[in-house]
Amino acid sequence: MATPAENESTGERCLVTGPGGYIGGRLVPELLDAGYAVRCLARTPSNLRDYPWADRVEVVKADVTDADSLRPALRDVQVAYYLVHSMSSGRDFEEKDRLAARTFAAEAEAAGVRRIVYLGGLTPANLQEEELSPHLRSRAEVGRILLDSGVPTTVLRAAVVIGSGSASFEMLRYLTERLPVMVTPSWVGTRVQPVAVRDVLRYLVGSARMPQGVNRTFDVGGPDILTYRQMMERYAEVARLPHRLILPVPMLTPGLSSQWIGLVTPVPAALARPLAESLRYEVVCGEHDIARHVPDPPGSPLPFDQALALALRRVRDAQVVTRWSSAALPGAPSDPLPTDPDWAGGSLYTDERERDVGAGSEDLWRVVEGIGGENGWYSFPLAWALRGWFDRLVGGVGLRRGRRDAAHLRVGDALDFWRVEEIERGRLLRLRAEMRLPGLAWLEMRVEDDGDGRSRYRQRAMFHPRGLAGHLYWWSVAPFHAIVFGGMARRIARAAEDSARKGAGSGQARVP
Repeated sequence: MATPAENESTGERCLVTGPGGYIGGRLVPELLDAGYAVRCLARTPSNLRDYPWADRVEVVKADVTDADSLRPALRDVQVAYYLVHSMSSGRDFEEKDRLAARTFAAEAEAAGVRRIVYLGGLTPANLQEEELSPHLRSRAEVGRILLDSGVPTTVLRAAVVIGSGSASFEMLRYLTERLPVMVTPSWVGTRVQPVAVRDVLRYLVGSARMPQGVNRTFDVGGPDILTYRQMMERYAEVARLPHRLILPVPMLTPGLSSQWIGLVTPVPAALARPLAESLRYEVVCGEHDIARHVPDPPGSPLPFDQALALALRRVRDAQVVTRWSSAALPGAPSDPLPTDPDWAGGSLYTDERERDVGAGSEDLWRVVEGIGGENGWYSFPLAWALRGWFDRLVGGVGLRRGRRDAAHLRVGDALDFWRVEEIERGRLLRLRAEMRLPGLAWLEMRVEDDGDGRSRYRQRAMFHPRGLAGHLYWWSVAPFHAIVFGGMARRIARAAEDSARKGAGSGQARVP
């Protein structure tokens, strides 16, 4: 999106918080292409190492709630992008968002930051802040805290963001594709103003150059104002699906709506709830003043149908750069590692399997890296499906998150109800469980080259129990390990051998 002139270095440094998230992961390369030096703030810097732009940025370890870690992160920064917020449903999430915003604002002012840019949510013009849903209210409060910081701030307020991998797009996509007849909540009749992710990114990049005196909110949206029902009908038309029959049911509350969304789509109820709450309100832009400072080029903002078509093309071409699942699951642990010495003394249960494979290490690695998503987990599909359904039932993510890319993984990727914690190309894949468990769990897969076109597969499942419930959980599922984990090792080996026989990796091996 950057022009040739913009590709020249600006001499300014931008700090991006949330660089591993859906918007942050896409904003970083746009800023680089516009000529900015970029510093990324991350609690776990290693999660960024496999991004295609990783070697072009500076990465610092910091937390937006920790002033001491923020000071070096904000040093010599001219523009700071605040793209973090809580999506959890805990009672204290508003206080956490408030603390993070105040800490960041104070440290940005002390560091002499020239501008803060924040992406928040569009709110109804006819409602007071206290009348909003908790999540929309928190977004509005964060924007207000940043505007009052003493640092000139741009607050962009967007409603539904349409782009490949966005939570709103995935929700729209799965609801429309899976249900030819839909019993829907009453919010399908609420008007909203969706915006294409490429326009959101354009406004974010352009906001870095706003005059010093600008300190305000801007509504950002596309040219179309639609009900959610109309968006589903338009999606069906763009995706060339038969006409959908939509039957609104007024008694479906936001809570029930989120459970319904969680049942039909990959978006878990914990994330679906704030989305459903937001869709209760009519959110239409009250102005388009952003165009005074970030002029719209011809054809922009992108119409809804074009945004849909572009997103669908990227999904079909496997070019989804980031997904809603890019951001870590609320409450998911980032530490410790299963290699930490704290596990000594029998506190870590393990199930280990290994097999000799009559195929080369490249064929075996291709199967390992392609695991999950549509390829499945290579053993007892019913058991995995039941575990996924149970996880959804208790508020977890289940198996439907799938994969960002059908063939390749990177550290930080969500993979069904796991997250990629470590990957050494051709050698090691370690996944950390994000399903609801009374403890911490990992699944580790190793590939070793035995020479002469053969390899060895090593597999280790690890579980650190939390209290008595954790110990009981492990021993209750242990009798099934031979079927689930043993079968998994056998079928992965067989898939690699089948791949080798068919021509050494002409495509992804599928579950036999």
